[in-house]
Amino acid sequence: MTKALLIIDFQNDFTSGGALAVPEGDEIAEPVKKLAERTGLVFATRDWHPPDHASFETEGGPWPVHCVQGTHGADFHPAMEEVDLDAVVDVGRGRDDEGYSGFEKSDLAQILRDRDVDQVYVCGLATDYCVRASAIDACREGFDVTVVEDAVRGVEVNAGDSQRAFADMRKAGAKVASFDEVLAAAEAG
Repeated sequence: MTKALLIIDFQNDFTSGGALAVPEGDEIAEPVKKLAERTGLVFATRDWHPPDHASFETEGGPWPVHCVQGTHGADFHPAMEEVDLDAVVDVGRGRDDEGYSGFEKSDLAQILRDRDVDQVYVCGLATDYCVRASAIDACREGFDVTVVEDAVRGVEVNAGDSQRAFADMRKAGAKVASFDEVLAAAEAG
């Protein structure tokens, strides 16, 4: 069984001071780095929007302008400088691409299959949007998925959104485990 860590959208605009900061988003830095050191293969998704992305408030969408291609906000969080990535998948690249899931309009599933990955540990931002969508799609693609519950954080537009997201991911077939449980499993082989 080949295991991989999938880091979802751990970018400046989703952490403190960012355009769409996820509450306590910075707190996943240490768990993400430790998991990356011990998991083997490490992949990341990156929100990578054009300046006129349809999801932006300026274009009639629900979100502030965030993660615009080539900007500081779209760069990975500084903690990611210590992470060796096997591949980065950009999502939401087109004006009308929703881009919540790392698997949407990307070759992420094929990249994982090409590396013989069958088990994926998911961490990152935000639990109730991109983590949820990516974990569910990973299950649909046939991967054994575990969401690392203390290495994700949610936007919580509405109270309880993250808990509903965990329920949705479980319903799709994902497991939810603590950092310590995942680390022990990853190190066990």
